[in-house]
Amino acid sequence: MTYVYLKTQNYSGTDLSLDTIPLLVNSVGISVSKDIPSLPVPFTTFVTGESERVALDLALGTKSINLGGTITDTVVKKTIAGVPTSRTFTAHEVAQMIASSVDSTSLARNQAIAELVILMPSFVGNDYETRSGVDVNDRATGVLVPLTFHSRGGANLLENELVPLPLNQFPDNSTDEGLVGFIRSFSCNFEAESFDLTFTMDFDIARVFP
Repeated sequence: MTYVYLKTQNYSGTDLSLDTIPLLVNSVGISVSKDIPSLPVPFTTFVTGESERVALDLALGTKSINLGGTITDTVVKKTIAGVPTSRTFTAHEVAQMIASSVDSTSLARNQAIAELVILMPSFVGNDYETRSGVDVNDRATGVLVPLTFHSRGGANLLENELVPLPLNQFPDNSTDEGLVGFIRSFSCNFEAESFDLTFTMDFDIARVFP
C-alpha cells in the first residue's frame, strides 16, 4: 500500500485509487517560511545598550513539500470518457505522465495535478481527544490522515482560539483533503539497464486559478 498520492483535477469522491497517481516515496521534506517586515529602532542602544528591531506579522507565509522516491511499473486508474479505466504503466510512462502534468495547465483536468496526499498516523482527532481505538504505545493503531497545515478545533476553539474563520478542520480520515497546490518541479533519470526510476519533486501549497 502506498501512502503518497497525486490527485488530478478530475478527482472527486473518496476513492484514492481513482484519478490519482500513487507514489513510492522514501523521504518527505516540509518547508515553511514566514515573511515578516522588520525595521530597526533608532537610538535604542543609547538607552538600553542593545539595538532593537520591530516587526509586523502580516501572515505572509510560504509552504512547500519536497519528495524523493522511486517510480516503478504502476497501475493507474483514470476516468476516461466518463468510465473508470485501469491500465498498468511502465515506470518510464508514469514519469512521462507526471512530467506532462507539470507542463500542462490546470484546465487539463485529466493531466494537471491539483493536490498532494501524504498519509500520516494520527493519535489525536480534530476534537483534541485521543482517537477511538488508538493505543498510544502502538504507532500501528494510529489513524491515517492527510498531512495538512490545519489546526484542531472549530472557529475560536481549541487550537483555533482567536481564529474566527479557519479554512478547514484537522483531518479525521484518509479521504479528507490533503495539500492543495501545484508541482513546482519534477526531475528523474532514465538509467541504462534499470526499470525503476528515482525522482525528486517540489510541490508548492497554493490555491490555483482557474
